[in-house]
Amino acid sequence: MLSWLLLSTLVCLVAVFILYWLHNQWQLDILVTPVAPPELAPLVSVMVPARNEARNIRRCVESLLAQDYPNLQIIVLDDQSEDDTPLILGELSRKENRLLVLSGSGLPRGWAGKPHALYQAQAQASGAWLLFLDADTFLAPSAVSSTIGKAVQTGADLFTIMNDQQLGSFWERTVMPLVFTALSVGFSPRKVNDPHHPDAIANGQFILIRREVYDAVGGHATLKGSIVEDKELAVLVKRSGYRLVVANGRQVAQTRMYTSLPEMWEGWTKNIYLGLKDQPGLLWLGVFGVFLAVTAALFLPAWPLLGWLWFWQTGGWMGLLVLVEALLVWTVLLYWRLLAARDMHIPAWYALTTPIGAAVFAAMMFTSAWKVLSGRGVNWKGRVYQNR
Repeated sequence: MLSWLLLSTLVCLVAVFILYWLHNQWQLDILVTPVAPPELAPLVSVMVPARNEARNIRRCVESLLAQDYPNLQIIVLDDQSEDDTPLILGELSRKENRLLVLSGSGLPRGWAGKPHALYQAQAQASGAWLLFLDADTFLAPSAVSSTIGKAVQTGADLFTIMNDQQLGSFWERTVMPLVFTALSVGFSPRKVNDPHHPDAIANGQFILIRREVYDAVGGHATLKGSIVEDKELAVLVKRSGYRLVVANGRQVAQTRMYTSLPEMWEGWTKNIYLGLKDQPGLLWLGVFGVFLAVTAALFLPAWPLLGWLWFWQTGGWMGLLVLVEALLVWTVLLYWRLLAARDMHIPAWYALTTPIGAAVFAAMMFTSAWKVLSGRGVNWKGRVYQNR
């Protein structure tokens, strides 16, 4: 019996340490707050790639047309959509001559979809700054003014923000907060913002880059086969000696990535797969993540129950101590997940769904790792991408 108690105590101490460590990696020290347009406003070219984005494109474009920034070029490229995206864009462009809508060409051999769309769009851009914006991202009226101001203030050559994530369904609210916690372990913003540290990441939902820097590193033509072009662009910029800055932009930009479990499964298994595919170190970190997620999903609910059964059957202090240790870990876990729920604007009770979310996350991690090892690749928006 003593050995079980010692094991429980060891697991308790390790669990508390891991929980603290996991929830203290994401320090976004640079904050973008709404500000008035600058007096000197260089031309900013905004480019939105849109493939089957009928659900989001109207809101995205209307948020761009509502910007208070006085010198803006807006380009949307329809990437051979098979839904109502072209119809919506046609309607918007007829009403607003500031909107330039392009029709994308077929995908050439060796190119991934998004880099090719952005490559075509940037060819029509005239701005001193280029803003690459996803179609599921919606900007506050001061977003461009605020991010340009902060980019100039920080001396950034590539400036990217982490948006406020809109979570509507049960599965979004159960899984997405855990995914973002996991991402914080792989990419610490403080390391990314340190010009002497090699870590580099960018959020493809919102990337602002100086045109001269974009051209100097070769732009999307250099990244043509990648569907993690945001990360690879960040790596390219930083390795070339330019200033990369990631900031908290939740006050000026919102994103609704997925609305259902199938969408989330396709999207995150793709993202995790791509993150693991070319980085063996992250693959092992992913294996560790699967282990933690499975442990959280299976062991956390059972641990206090086992302690209670031990105490109830024997009435001994060891069973009571195991119960207390289990409840301590749950208390620490719920504390951090409550903070995460508050941060992501979801009801506090979603903290209790952590084991369910951990099980789904573990399944996504396992599926992605298996696709890497088997070479099967992933599906994304009707296109298949395999190991290069």
